[in-house]
Amino acid sequence: MAYHVKESFYTLQGEGAHTGRPAVFLRFAGCNLWNGLEGSRSHAVCTFCDTDFVGTDGDGGGRFSTAAALADAVARLWPITDREAQGQIRYVVCTGGEPLLQLDPPAIDALHGAGFEIGLETNGTIAAPAGIDWLCVSPKAGATLKILAGDELKLVYPQAGVVPEEYEGLAFGRFSLQPMDGPDLESNTKAALAYCLSHPRWRLSLQTHKLLGIR
Repeated sequence: MAYHVKESFYTLQGEGAHTGRPAVFLRFAGCNLWNGLEGSRSHAVCTFCDTDFVGTDGDGGGRFSTAAALADAVARLWPITDREAQGQIRYVVCTGGEPLLQLDPPAIDALHGAGFEIGLETNGTIAAPAGIDWLCVSPKAGATLKILAGDELKLVYPQAGVVPEEYEGLAFGRFSLQPMDGPDLESNTKAALAYCLSHPRWRLSLQTHKLLGIR
């Protein structure tokens, strides 16, 4: 299988439970809830996506013909440090678009073989293969979840047609509420903050990479 990657880069995880953790972001091209073209956004399943996942023309992007080639490209982005020599665990975040359109057992094995712990950020509509070390699902209104258990459920809030309570019976270790970005970010942040204060099971997740001006 060939892997199509929009971009890949070394940064800090900006949101969710691993906020602040150094990671290589591996952004796969393509999504099953929107084709990424602005002209079709209004009638997509997910209308609020803030990420460019179309094509393979971003920094560190490209077409990789094998899982080994993909893992090698990811490994080259991880800096060599003394801590790594002492056994530091590398971390890669597989994201998109929708990474489960492409992330498969050979890629998982190759990334593990390169010394990476694998985090996955998915919309949860495609069953995940075994071997993911941190599974984060971000549900979207109107999309049927096929992943009903994992490490973190991270809900963008508010979403029309979705209430956080409907997910609380699922088997996730952490429930995160993230204000929807856009022109209403300030009011959305206040709403998410108020919800977390009145529903302590939920933790506020902020997009700190945007606050810091990093990718």
